[in-house]
Amino acid sequence: MKKWLLFAALAAFAWGFFHKPEAGWKGLPAERDPQQDTQQLPAPINYGDYTVTPLARYALKAVVLSRSRYRNDASAEIAPLDLALGWGSMSSASVINELTISQSGRWYEYSWGSQGSPLEPDDIARHSANTHCLPATPELRSRLLAVRRHDLVALSGYLVAVSGPDGFTWRSSLSRDDTGGGACEVMWITALESAPLK
Repeated sequence: MKKWLLFAALAAFAWGFFHKPEAGWKGLPAERDPQQDTQQLPAPINYGDYTVTPLARYALKAVVLSRSRYRNDASAEIAPLDLALGWGSMSSASVINELTISQSGRWYEYSWGSQGSPLEPDDIARHSANTHCLPATPELRSRLLAVRRHDLVALSGYLVAVSGPDGFTWRSSLSRDDTGGGACEVMWITALESAPLK
């Protein structure tokens, strides 16, 4: 009997861990494209052993398509979380439900089934991005780590270049049209709001 209970508990845990409920909201909760400008940027910021250089002011409202927590890679100290974010057509529940979305190794990937893509691939690329999230304060870090898949988030701060120990460098994309290596946004987050979508 105890073995059966243990198996049932493990099965329930595995289902909860791997099962990803479908999105169920209506409309486009994040209609607008991200806002970006390069006017009156602040000086570089020292963050421990890292130097964070603002490249553009950046703000967006987006749906969290996926999240990936990092603890052990070279940038985990400054960027503990990546968020795959969608806006415009990529904030539609019906579109998201037709895509398989995943993250690993600081990459964001999406694919679709035999029915075909719900959007043109270029449209997916222009309306979503993997964002390396650098919280500016410990309080923002705690709030960032509480963000979950299918939350609606409002982020503001800066797209940045980062240099650090042992020759570490990161430079944010400044375009929403690029894909592949170097296309991720590296964001120094100075404000964050989030709420689950229903």
